[in-house]
Amino acid sequence: MDKKQKISKDEKNKKIIKRDTHTIDAENKVLGRLATEVAILLRGKNKVNFLPYLDQGNFVKIVNIKKIKITGNKLNDKKYFRYTGYPGGLREKKIKDVFKKDPGEVLKRAINNMLPKNKLRKEMLKRLIIL
Repeated sequence: MDKKQKISKDEKNKKIIKRDTHTIDAENKVLGRLATEVAILLRGKNKVNFLPYLDQGNFVKIVNIKKIKITGNKLNDKKYFRYTGYPGGLREKKIKDVFKKDPGEVLKRAINNMLPKNKLRKEMLKRLIIL
């Protein structure tokens, strides 16, 4: 007996999706405004046939990340928190220290928080290329 395999609509749409590559120069751009622009491109909201439950986004390359602007007093005041899971395990880092070590990490965290908190976010972030 032959079993017919059912192909879901999502699998059909994955074959149809056309992904473009956008290159963005981050020089003299503000962190948050750049992050929103990139999040829209990664999600595919700029496309006519946007559907919130499909991952139709584009590839995004970002260059000159070291020359990005962080406005206000955020460089000294903003902190990133993480929790180890142990009592008293709350750890914090200033954005200044993270930016010195890896400027791309600051932008990646900003974009990560702007994408939807579901199964699609991981796939969208894979298409982000920071040079």
